[in-house]
Formats: sequence, C-alpha cells, structure tokens
Amino acid sequence: MAERKQELEALRDELIDRFERYKAHKEQRDGPLDKDMEDQSIELQNDEVVEALQQEAEDELRQVMHALKRIDEGEGDVCEQCDEPIDARRLKAVPYTTVCRECAELG
Repeated sequence: MAERKQELEALRDELIDRFERYKAHKEQRDGPLDKDMEDQSIELQNDEVVEALQQEAEDELRQVMHALKRIDEGEGDVCEQCDEPIDARRLKAVPYTTVCRECAELG
C-alpha cells in the first residue's frame, strides 16, 4: 500500500505541474489574436487542445486525490461500491481506481 501511495503522490505532483503549465499557457495566450486568419485558426485550435488537456489533468487529479484520501482512511484497496477487495493487478494498472473491475464494468 505504501508503494501505491508514493506512486499516487508522484502522479499528483506531476498532474499539478501539468495543470499549472496549461494554465500559464492560457494566460499567456490572452492577448489579441494574430491578424492572419490562418494563424488565428491555428491559435484557436491550439487553445482548444490545451483546454481539453487541462480538463483531463484536472479530472485525473481529482481521482488521484480521492484515492489518496481512501488510502489514508485505510480503505485504499477496498471497492467503494461493493466493499470487496480490489485486485492487486487492477490497482497496479490503474493506481487511482477506487472500484473493482466488476463494479467499474457495471458503472
């Protein structure tokens, strides 16, 4: 469990860094659009991609924080839906999961 917690903490830190980089990119891009229409189109597409990546990082960070909380509460390897143990292989593959494979497939 301690190894998984360390892995999740490292992932949390990496996601926070990634989120901050996306946020900084957006703040830097708040200036006027380029005068060239093609360049404007590329800038807008890039902004949309960065926005989607930022949202993805935020969602994953939320899941990591939830998993860390469950570990701290001593429930990190128990499915939060059926209270059965989560298979170690699943925890290795998806360290921030809080549900067993069966419940994930149902949900």
